Amino acid sequence: MNAIPPSDSNEPTRYRTIWISDIHLGTRGCKADFLLDFLKHNESDTLYLVGDIIDIWRMRRSWYWVQPHNDVVQKLLRKARKGTRVVFIPGNHDEIFREYLGNPFGGIEVEEEVIHTLADGRRFLVLHGDKFDTVVRYARWLAVLGDSAYAMSLAMNAWFNAIRRRLGYPYWSLSAYLKHRVKNAVEYIGRFEEAVADEARRRQVDGVVCGHIHKAEIRDMDGITYCNDGDWVESCTALVEHADGRLEILSWAEVRQLSFA
Repeated sequence: MNAIPPSDSNEPTRYRTIWISDIHLGTRGCKADFLLDFLKHNESDTLYLVGDIIDIWRMRRSWYWVQPHNDVVQKLLRKARKGTRVVFIPGNHDEIFREYLGNPFGGIEVEEEVIHTLADGRRFLVLHGDKFDTVVRYARWLAVLGDSAYAMSLAMNAWFNAIRRRLGYPYWSLSAYLKHRVKNAVEYIGRFEEAVADEARRRQVDGVVCGHIHKAEIRDMDGITYCNDGDWVESCTALVEHADGRLEILSWAEVRQLSFA
């Protein structure tokens, strides 16, 4: 079982906007318990689900759906019912939902992309980002093969952290470390970030928010503010907008000092 420590306060933190993506419900790597904890302790006027929320690719090959995954869906629907604007932007792993663009369900909007205006007036393009991934676009079989290898690394990550936990060490993502140390992966991430920033520049906006590559970051790229909200299979991160328009990456493992299974 995942051990989640009690919160010091029953009052959730309020943000103007929250972005989360790459939850991959339907996979063993999904940290649904920790996402539920995050959703419980954080509220926002707008919540963007920036793709790969449900991993249809994986579920077509191997069915895996446990109660916490169902609880995440119910929690998101409940937020929409209670007045949070929830916008779902499908990614490549849940691209089947792109057939329903413009047709809300359960109070959740479904859009291909959105222009979000921050409290300070800056305009940001919000999209998943897979259309800038040439592997996904032009070699789908290779992307599926890569997805399988990634799933294997996540399984190794679980075993690795089980040992660390027994030794009294905190969570540390072996899979993320390996991915960010492999030369080809580092080069791919760099090309992806440049392509997304170039699109934002072409669209004449101030910045971009995306997911897809599971690497949370905020940085300036020649005048474009590039933001990636990360994932909920490795780092458990979210991007938030404060009331004044300031952007911040929240690493929920660090904020709550969670112990990962």
